[in-house]
Amino acid sequence: MSSAVRPVPDTSLPPTTDWLVRGKDGRLTAYTPARGAVLRWTEDHRGGPHWSGPDSFPAPDVDPYLAIAQGPDGYVHLVALRRRPLPDGRTGTDVVFALQYQSGLGFRDWSVVGNPYPNDPRHAALMGQPGAVVDADNSLHVFVRNVGGGVCGRSSVPNGKWNKWADYKGSAGAGAVTGTIDARGLMAFALPTADAVMHWGQETKGVKFHRREDLADKAEADSVSGLATADDRITWYWHSAADRTVRAWRPGMDAPAVLGTGTGTGPIALLRAPVDGHDCTILAHRDAATGRPALAAYPTEDESRGVTWTLTGEPCVGVPALALDGRGRVVLAAFGADGSLRVCRQKDDEPGLALGPWGRF
Repeated sequence: MSSAVRPVPDTSLPPTTDWLVRGKDGRLTAYTPARGAVLRWTEDHRGGPHWSGPDSFPAPDVDPYLAIAQGPDGYVHLVALRRRPLPDGRTGTDVVFALQYQSGLGFRDWSVVGNPYPNDPRHAALMGQPGAVVDADNSLHVFVRNVGGGVCGRSSVPNGKWNKWADYKGSAGAGAVTGTIDARGLMAFALPTADAVMHWGQETKGVKFHRREDLADKAEADSVSGLATADDRITWYWHSAADRTVRAWRPGMDAPAVLGTGTGTGPIALLRAPVDGHDCTILAHRDAATGRPALAAYPTEDESRGVTWTLTGEPCVGVPALALDGRGRVVLAAFGADGSLRVCRQKDDEPGLALGPWGRF
């Protein structure tokens, strides 16, 4: 662990859960935005236990919010909003992204995706924070909440060029757009309103998205996340705006399932992994009452079994993240209030989802 003064992650914007990523070489990398920079920790070896970092990479004028997406090629895309002065004195706001090709290497310079309002900086400044998905062809797709509360998106194509911005409609959305992809390579994204959760999906691969029937449940803004729970199904999770319980829903369910605890905050980290030979969905969020990470698991798509939430570790900032390490073990990670990375792993020699001690890096 470095004894140098640590830049503390910026918490001025809502957190995201996709900040823990496994590279093609099996090593995990953790990312967090700081004011004017991106901080990064990298496992020294596949499966740990030691980490290097934090390394700091410049992110001038970039908001301290990252949507992180990884493609089949293993490349990691960091997507954010950048705000820069224009010659006429106004502020220009654009979606930008940086690319990391391999664990432990540097980033490419920030590239500009633009915005849906190239002639109206005032409207561009009102965009929501971006969501991002990389498709099965390693093309990046970005989504933003527009000034009407709907969603606009822009998609790259395999030759590196970008299609025009598309308006996917919708209205009265709040917070950031959340995107994900299923096992068939079909993408989906969601955005809550005050009374429902809007969501869109694909019928075939490409750049066309179709609005689907709203989910009639009030979700807290910036709390929605999605996970492929079958080859052709994505289950959406969120914190209820009514009682802050965790809700889960996917096509075919009559109503969202309630998965306990009314003390969660922020988005819910999700991971599908085998536990004792059973296909399980693992969830983690930050417990607002204590500030500590809370963990739960249940057989995938069997919400009727219910879940039990267990507090673990010390108080954290932002929200926890989940991943499988290079040895197939569940890893739960969080950032401490001092800016340190905290990590614990599934034990090798115990049944169930028993976690080992937390390490600080």
